[in-house]
Amino acid sequence: MNPKRWFAWTCLALMLVAETFLFHALREKDAMQTTLHDAQTQVWQMGQELDALKHSTAGLQASEILRLRKQNEILTNRLAQVQAALERVEADRTLATQQLATARVALQLQKDHLDQLQTENRLVTDAGITLIQRNACINNLRAIDGAKQQWALEKNMPADAVPTVKDLLPYLKDGIFPVCPGGGTYSINSVEAVPTCSIPGHALPQ
Repeated sequence: MNPKRWFAWTCLALMLVAETFLFHALREKDAMQTTLHDAQTQVWQMGQELDALKHSTAGLQASEILRLRKQNEILTNRLAQVQAALERVEADRTLATQQLATARVALQLQKDHLDQLQTENRLVTDAGITLIQRNACINNLRAIDGAKQQWALEKNMPADAVPTVKDLLPYLKDGIFPVCPGGGTYSINSVEAVPTCSIPGHALPQ
């Protein structure tokens, strides 16, 4: 084969190969550009969606924050009301405690005063009863002494004679020998001696 022709065919083949490669490269480039464009479009769309999501999230967050703030304000007001109510209850409890303590002191003072009055009344009563009993006993001793003197006179008895209860009954009122109202025991004694009672203070004046 002629070398010139062979070289021409070789150049032609190389050109075909080069054009083939160029065609494929251009197609790949177009495909890549299309893919890049699509990717850019998707990125832009995603950016738009992201911005929208951000704005939407910000709106939701703002709405949620506003709702939470309102709830917090309501709860704060309720807490303040509860605290105020608790303070009123505590103040009422303190006042009630003070009033109760005052009432207890007053009640104790009244009880002490009542006890004192009862003690004084008992002493007065006891003193009155004692005085009444003493006077009654003295009157009994006078009656016994009178009966004894009358017995001695009628019976012409000596000064040292000691009559019995039976001896004096006819000279006593209703024929009954008196009894000490305080529970004492009488001693008739001799004619020259006054009758006595076993209770101190129950005695005829000398």
